[in-house]
Amino acid sequence: MNDIETGSTLIAAARTAALNAHAPYSRFAVGAAVLLSDGRIVTAANFENASYGLSLCAETVALATVSSAGDLRNVVAIGVIGGAMDDAGRPTGRTPVGPCGRCRQVINEAAQMGGRDVTVYCGAAEGDAIDRYALSELLPHAFGPADLGLGAIR
Repeated sequence: MNDIETGSTLIAAARTAALNAHAPYSRFAVGAAVLLSDGRIVTAANFENASYGLSLCAETVALATVSSAGDLRNVVAIGVIGGAMDDAGRPTGRTPVGPCGRCRQVINEAAQMGGRDVTVYCGAAEGDAIDRYALSELLPHAFGPADLGLGAIR
């Protein structure tokens, strides 16, 4: 798959995942799709909680799922979309959405563990707009496992 196909595939998978968002408070649905080095794609949606601080972003849910399967080192790319929910609960909007700062840090954990600069595709809930970034562009001078002085994390 070339870069354009990869981005389009991940954004399409993230859009499908966003349909399962549990976002009754913000009414903002987010979907994420993580590409692993073996070609598998893991998806997730945001999961809000009445105690707002306990809410989970789609990217974090997807990466936690990847980690639970023992694949955090194998993350190659991630696609993210989001948008305000319509009356039927579908995300809307044509402006690409990127990961929040917390999610950038969580993506960085996978990137540093895998020894690669993960590609981040930011898409809109609707339309063809896709922005492509290296994680290092979105989170320069990132803090990660190496900064703890613990050596390689297994």
